[in-house]
Amino acid sequence: MEHRRLGRSGLKVSEISYGNWLTHGSQVEEDAAQACVRAALDAGVTTFDTADVYANTKAESVLGRAIAGQRRESLELATKVYWPTGPGGPNDKGLGRKHIVESAHASLRRLGTDYIDLYQAHRFDHQTPLEETMSAFADLVHQGKVLYLGVSEWTADQITRGAALARELKVPFISNQPQYSMLWRVIEKQVVPASEREGLGQIVWSPMAQGVLSGKYLPGAEPPAGSRATDESGGKGMISRWLRDEVLTAVQKLKPLAEQAGLTMPQLAVAWVLQNPNVASAIVGASKPEQVVDNVAAAGKTLDADLLKAIDEALGGVVTTDPGMTVSPPRI
Repeated sequence: MEHRRLGRSGLKVSEISYGNWLTHGSQVEEDAAQACVRAALDAGVTTFDTADVYANTKAESVLGRAIAGQRRESLELATKVYWPTGPGGPNDKGLGRKHIVESAHASLRRLGTDYIDLYQAHRFDHQTPLEETMSAFADLVHQGKVLYLGVSEWTADQITRGAALARELKVPFISNQPQYSMLWRVIEKQVVPASEREGLGQIVWSPMAQGVLSGKYLPGAEPPAGSRATDESGGKGMISRWLRDEVLTAVQKLKPLAEQAGLTMPQLAVAWVLQNPNVASAIVGASKPEQVVDNVAAAGKTLDADLLKAIDEALGGVVTTDPGMTVSPPRI
């Protein structure tokens, strides 16, 4: 496993991060989840990503139990705040001071730790003044409960505004967590340049486009039994947008390219996002330990210019690049 600096900070993260969005606390049993975490640790993964909203707080608890007994200083734990949690009271959501502070304390308890390495705003909050949000985050940093701050799916303008306040408050604002894959490249035109200018790095999610870039979904065929596309609790709604015949046909053209590079399809997908110099880490999830082992093998791989060009040609017109598609949710 290789490590990269996250943005211009001194924090180093593993090129592959282990995330438990769709698995821990919902899709797989705890024994399987713990086996996946052990496989990630054995493979050299040190960065673990979760969020309070995943499985309505259960995912954080599962991860906390899975890493219990590990040397805390050897891990980078990242979690997030924004989406509704708990019974859904008026302050159980958003980025107001009350919700941020209470959520941080709850995440610390569930993860079984005294501090969070990277605490991230899971989306931008249009209802709360950004000054209030950043001030609450800064207080957690100054108290030693959070080491670094990040965001997820913020636009270039939101990142720029957040970075300006972080400088005023003298806190390290170092990362963005966007969706990014061969098929979804909306961050490239605006978010990445803004992040580079402000000193943020990307920790990207869904580098395999919800599993479509694994090549197991075939045009004109029903999704494989037990796959994410058939699992109501495992992201069926999100993957459906990729299950168009034109997308699946284009993805099949990647198979010979992966073979020529000596990579599996998942490895090619993960290695591709890591070619972007602003990407510090790619988040992978798994329901089986062997999936972790396969994905981690993408670390340290270099894809040459001819291969990158061939990938672009294979995917043709099915790639989404519109920066306006960057997630910026309405009121919650």
